[in-house]
Amino acid sequence: MIDMNKRNVKKIFFLILVFFVGTVFCGAAPKTKVLVPKYASGSISITVSGKSYKYYPLSINEPSILTTRGPGKLKIITRGLLSSQDEERLNYSVYYRINGSKKVKVEFNSVKHDDKASFKDESLRLPSAGGNIMIELSRGEHTIELWNGSENSKIYARVLFTEIKEKKIDWISLSPMYPNEPVSLVTYEDVVSYYRYSSAKPLKVKITGPTTLRVLNRVEFDYRMKGKLNYRIEIKEDKKVKNTYMLCADHSDITRYKKDGKRTPGKANEIVISVPSGTHTYEIITLDKCSVLGRILFPKKDIKLEAF
Repeated sequence: MIDMNKRNVKKIFFLILVFFVGTVFCGAAPKTKVLVPKYASGSISITVSGKSYKYYPLSINEPSILTTRGPGKLKIITRGLLSSQDEERLNYSVYYRINGSKKVKVEFNSVKHDDKASFKDESLRLPSAGGNIMIELSRGEHTIELWNGSENSKIYARVLFTEIKEKKIDWISLSPMYPNEPVSLVTYEDVVSYYRYSSAKPLKVKITGPTTLRVLNRVEFDYRMKGKLNYRIEIKEDKKVKNTYMLCADHSDITRYKKDGKRTPGKANEIVISVPSGTHTYEIITLDKCSVLGRILFPKKDIKLEAF
């Protein structure tokens, strides 16, 4: 009887251990999602090793626009179109741009037909082997733009994003040079100061690097407005445009103004600015006819670099 009880206890312990280990490993598994271009007019289906995947056409003139939130790894899978298996190998190029920075050209040369892939629509003939572009994205919101760089080739793309665990950082707030009139927002019982800015009154901050600026943006809604709001943010570093972000927000469910009852703050959109060595002035501007509330943070370990 005692031996049987011992065996039962061991079985229960083993099952608990298996469940715990499985939970840990499942929780640690990175999450990968497919990014769909905004305003995509259509897609094609490519079957690879028996599984069907959606790809989206790339244009020479108009970019395919995708958005995601980092940190994580971006994988852009591109495929060209071959007329037959006997056709010579395909040469093509793709351009990409992250957050309004400079365009980057990636060339793919001597690409052959993929024996394991086929178009669902057979009239499209044969897809080439996949050419991959790998990009690591930092934390915060990101806008990705893609173009076809080859006039004589039809190119299709599928974009995957895999999350990376964020490193723990202690952040502290940084007051802007201008405007310097805080707006109090209440989340649950916490009161936090934001600063209102617009196209006419950009948010300005001066900081000494190397460090990182984390900017939380909340677009302002009139209390009568419904739905989501798209808006653009431009970052200038020492009067030169550094990045442009295409953001989208809905009304916040948990944050409100402490005093203003005629407006509703949007959910926070986070952008991150990498500050190089030296002292720099940054301007944060909205490119649309809306006002935005901004809150600037930087790592506590860099407090000695703060400049006013």
